[in-house]
Amino acid sequence: MSYFIVYIVTFIVFLCADYFGLSYLIKPLFSRSIGPLMLEQFRVLPAFLFYAFLIFVVMWFVAWPALNEGHSLLWVFGSAALLGAAAYGTYEFTNFAVLRDWTVQMVVADLTWGTILTGGSATVGVAVTRALGG
Repeated sequence: MSYFIVYIVTFIVFLCADYFGLSYLIKPLFSRSIGPLMLEQFRVLPAFLFYAFLIFVVMWFVAWPALNEGHSLLWVFGSAALLGAAAYGTYEFTNFAVLRDWTVQMVVADLTWGTILTGGSATVGVAVTRALGG
């Protein structure tokens, strides 16, 4: 049951925080450089699939070992942040390498956001699960 709780809590925290981040931090920055390429409304299914898979990977490599082995919340944050940096970095550096209008500012902002978002979401998920006795 604790595996389910940590996944759901992490997923909800991630979605809520990323909605804020995308709406108020990332979208305005990206609009300046690639605005004509952006959709008015994002495609829900691909976004959901990415989030569900990324959170599963974070659970597999970070949250579940933390719950089973008693790793600190600092370990959880650092390990999940590393996975977030890998996921967001792959996207950002690939786009920067091949797309003309992709900027260093976009790379830095989204990579930083994704790293902190992933680490923070996993940390909250583990903390809440532990607080609930999981």
